[in-house]
Amino acid sequence: MNTIDLNSDMGEGFGVYSLGDDEAMLEIVTSANIACGFHAGDPLVMARTLVGAKARGVGAGAHPSFFDLWGFGRRPILGERPGDVEKQIVYQIGAMQALAAAEGVALTHVKTHGSLGNLANEDIELARAVARAIRAASRDAIFIVMPGLATERAGEELGLRLAREIYADRAYADNGNLASRKLPGAVLHDAEEAAARVLSIVETGEVVSVGGRRIPVKADTVCVHGDTAGAVAMARTVRARLEGAGWAIRPMGEWLS
Repeated sequence: MNTIDLNSDMGEGFGVYSLGDDEAMLEIVTSANIACGFHAGDPLVMARTLVGAKARGVGAGAHPSFFDLWGFGRRPILGERPGDVEKQIVYQIGAMQALAAAEGVALTHVKTHGSLGNLANEDIELARAVARAIRAASRDAIFIVMPGLATERAGEELGLRLAREIYADRAYADNGNLASRKLPGAVLHDAEEAAARVLSIVETGEVVSVGGRRIPVKADTVCVHGDTAGAVAMARTVRARLEGAGWAIRPMGEWLS
């Protein structure tokens, strides 16, 4: 039986503000990428999400970003020195590790958020800064990367454990990165369409880009964003479709070598 992980971004509230239905999503996914305070999240939100993940056997990971609360980490912050970004990521992982230790949770993975991830996928020096930060702060953590892009290359160079990720709810550019959210159709909202596309990707080993290119990919984990409308229904549909096709859905930390 083939095995795959299902992940979602969580803990993206702040203070009295909440975003996404984390409680419902934690009943479906097997890995949670928890915001570390730079684009969303605060110590109470982070701890609450860690406790929820632990209670449901969901793998908990750090979800660092550019320092961009105002823009939810989705604004491209250009001109940042890779070394400075490296320290920011170490800081965020460290905060998550400390809270996880306090709650008796093992941190299993790290996944970059938003613009940081998108830029690192195309900028090898920024990707190396991310990889160095993970190696320094949590050497055994799994680095979630997009296959065929700079983050995968940087992770391989530093000998990190890697999980190659595909997206259920996002369209792909011709270079294999995610298409800009500014483009029509960049974000998918139909659960059945997304589930069918995920199944096609894992069965064929190919992603079809917005320009019609067929891009080879390896998929260890599937992401459904938790902050979009209908996210819970989409995650539930994706999981049901994969299980119906004979896939076992398990936390990446349990099986990924």
